[in-house]
Amino acid sequence: MNREGRGATSPTTTHSETTGPRTFTGNRALELEEGLLFEVGRREVTGVDLDEPAAFTPRLGGQARTTPLDLPGLAEPEAMRHYVRLSRMNYGIDSGLFPLGSCTMKHNPRLNEKMARLPGFADVHPLQPVSTVQGALDLIAELSRWLMSLTGMQAVAFTPKAGAHGELCGMMAIKAAHAASGQKRHLVLVPESAHGTNPATAALIGYEVKSIPARADGTVDVEAVKAELSSEVAALMLTNPNTCGLFERDVVEIAAAVHAAGAYFYADGANFNAILGKVKVGELGVDAMHINLHKTFSTPHGGGGPGAGPVVLSKALAPFAPVPALVVDGDQLKLVEDEGSTGATQALGRMSAFHGQMGMFVRALSWMLSHGSDGMQQASEDAVLSANYIRACLMDVMSAPFAERPAMHEALFDDAWLEGTGLSTLDVAKALIDEGYHPMTVYFPLVVHGAMLIEPTESESKASLDLFIGALRDLAFAAKAGDKERFLGAPHYAPRGRLDETRAARSPVLRWVKPAPLAQAAE
Repeated sequence: MNREGRGATSPTTTHSETTGPRTFTGNRALELEEGLLFEVGRREVTGVDLDEPAAFTPRLGGQARTTPLDLPGLAEPEAMRHYVRLSRMNYGIDSGLFPLGSCTMKHNPRLNEKMARLPGFADVHPLQPVSTVQGALDLIAELSRWLMSLTGMQAVAFTPKAGAHGELCGMMAIKAAHAASGQKRHLVLVPESAHGTNPATAALIGYEVKSIPARADGTVDVEAVKAELSSEVAALMLTNPNTCGLFERDVVEIAAAVHAAGAYFYADGANFNAILGKVKVGELGVDAMHINLHKTFSTPHGGGGPGAGPVVLSKALAPFAPVPALVVDGDQLKLVEDEGSTGATQALGRMSAFHGQMGMFVRALSWMLSHGSDGMQQASEDAVLSANYIRACLMDVMSAPFAERPAMHEALFDDAWLEGTGLSTLDVAKALIDEGYHPMTVYFPLVVHGAMLIEPTESESKASLDLFIGALRDLAFAAKAGDKERFLGAPHYAPRGRLDETRAARSPVLRWVKPAPLAQAAE
């Protein structure tokens, strides 16, 4: 059912319209056609009865509203049903394999959720007296010990709220360290295969970004790095394993060259799941690295809860960690809240109001303790095995760049196998939706044409991987057999058909407009 005002990036064709007989409601059994809140609700009603207030003198002055609120009124059952119906259209890690490359969409164990809901964790408040939250602080300290042990680093900053915020923290620590030594460096080196947040973070805090090209084998050329190093370079930002799913074999030599030039080595920890328990990044020469708890350590992504991106720091950068800092004071733990105080004399300042996301800390430590050091190493090994299994099973029907080297945590394909079919990477991704999967990451990394990046993680069984592989193989055979309609019209079975992506990007309709009356619309 194509409702007016639903969004002008059409087509908005539903499955109900394309197959089977028409229904009066637009519903198709349990596949429900759900309107917007503005279409479900009514402006003249409210779900709450409010008594007429006693006489009072308003203090809003000229700011008082003079027109009614243009908001829909819904009863509680209507509001509940609306969001439940929308949730059934969503795809999440609890629905099936989530192959987004460079995202590590692993299972979120329910044990983690149970632990996070324990009294004393679920109801802790950041403004409680420190004496009443010693257990929570001890958990943060324990998580800190695990992270330092796993990375071989000297300190952890817990306040960053996500990966990009962690990058900002690490780069601000680097900038503070240079400032403390009286140096004004203005360049940051970033490989062209990096996540987009790397150059964005460097630019945000005033650095000029210099791109480092990749070699033909998909890795960073150590000689290219050395050629760009100078007294003006503040840091190198490097992802390892990189976004092509490859381990940077020259990382130790690269780190030594960076340090010899007086710069620091920032590692993007987005792909840490591939080397967890196998490699200590501190031994590779890393000075700062953010850790995505929602990736490597299984806490929920996105709408599943607040993020957490702790940053581990080397001995050289540890003094510049932001406040609040967790320190031992006699037989108790306490938070140092002000930079310049004992325990934080060189702190870069404060990045957020409080000490991070307690619920995510509980979930991450729960995952660590339930796996142990050997279990975390096995998780990493299984993630790498799964990625290589997918690549090996698809290489005869899809084209894989850098196939001469084993993959790490993700399998990378390009669009060379689509040559002559009249189809694109986007068409394959849309067709995968019809097979019941969220698409893989597409067109990233930018160094590979028409990239398709698949990261299965360690969560999936062989049966789950085989079904996904079978779906992609079938799509590959269909593409090469000339079945273009299966792709160009996809998705056929989603609640909405394919958007005009150009219009959606350039002319998005972000505000609902009441449809004109039918008589007026006909004029």
